[in-house]
Amino acid sequence: MALSQTLPPTQLVPLQVDGLLGLAVLFLVLALVAAVLGARGIAGLSMDIAKWLVIIFIVLAVVTFLL
Repeated sequence: MALSQTLPPTQLVPLQVDGLLGLAVLFLVLALVAAVLGARGIAGLSMDIAKWLVIIFIVLAVVTFLL
């Protein structure tokens, strides 16, 4: 019996990022990978983007809680 006949079929789901925190995590992972590979410029830029996305999220969360 072939292996493909014994396994159930699976569906591939594309990467989905929801909201500001999801984007911040995505840029954080990108920064970590770039730092490991030695691309310091890309790592620094990605870290800055992730930092600002988190700051924007926190500001919007505080404003939402106050209103």
